[in-house]
Amino acid sequence: MKRLLYSVLLTAMVISCGGRKAPVTAKQADAPAVEFNADSAFSFVKEQTDFGPRVPNTQAHDDCGIWLAARLSSFGADKVFVQNFNTKTFDNTTLKCMNIVGSFNLECPTRVILCSHWDSRPWADNDSDPSKHKTPVDAANDGASGVAVILEIARQLQKQAPQIGVDCIFFDAEDWGPGDDFQGEHLETYWGLGTQHWAKNPHTPGYKARYAVLLDMVGGKRATFYREKYSLYFGKQYVDRVWETAAGLGYKSLFRQEDGLYVTDDHYFINRIARIPAIDIVPYIPSCAASSFGPTWHTTHDNIDNIDKSVLEAVGKTLLTVIYNEKP
Repeated sequence: MKRLLYSVLLTAMVISCGGRKAPVTAKQADAPAVEFNADSAFSFVKEQTDFGPRVPNTQAHDDCGIWLAARLSSFGADKVFVQNFNTKTFDNTTLKCMNIVGSFNLECPTRVILCSHWDSRPWADNDSDPSKHKTPVDAANDGASGVAVILEIARQLQKQAPQIGVDCIFFDAEDWGPGDDFQGEHLETYWGLGTQHWAKNPHTPGYKARYAVLLDMVGGKRATFYREKYSLYFGKQYVDRVWETAAGLGYKSLFRQEDGLYVTDDHYFINRIARIPAIDIVPYIPSCAASSFGPTWHTTHDNIDNIDKSVLEAVGKTLLTVIYNEKP
């Protein structure tokens, strides 16, 4: 990921959504007691990184994709969809990719998406050591953390079914975008290739969802999550719902009631192509000199040693509370 846009001219769009307008906070919850096991989520991060960097066109990538689909099935998904597709990158590389979808409570027409990208960036081009700029990234945070939180949520949904349908989607080929040294035009469409494919070719024809929540880099040490601006533009009521729920659970210091920046991420294409309101939980750390996404972003330091279980828990418990409070 991704580009930060400090200013952008947005054209008007009409987006339909079936969600309630009043935010739901933890204090209003009438849902069952929420469990989220941070140790389990952390183990899912480690299992992904143990495959090695999950760069498309590598054996580690293919093996991890098979593992992810099997995990969703083992956690009680009613159906697991695997979208195999080829795509071209900004540097004209053909990638063999797979998007993976695990659907829970499949018969319910009211659906919510939890999503993350699962691929690794092929180059650590933001590393402080230039000799490592061609080294693939372990992507413990930038990829695996969001997937791990969703896997743990899926494991809990198996124990206590929600009142709505939930689709857990792992998008491929998000992170094969150009670095700052790229001399050509920097297009938004160079990122989120798997999401663009899914948005144009959903796993179910005519697919609709109330909204989507994207989890990106949700396990880093000292993470803080500001209200990303595309999320506010396309789905403010859902940003309010998530951030107020987090505050009610005691996570106000992580989920800041302050606006961040525009981030070109998977949710952007869900909004623009699939026309489903989508929000992004993504770190914004203004004090970090290396990157406002955090010091490990696109570096060889994005490894299991820099994952914080308490951050995984805060994000996971917040989203489980939101899901269990959704009504058909």
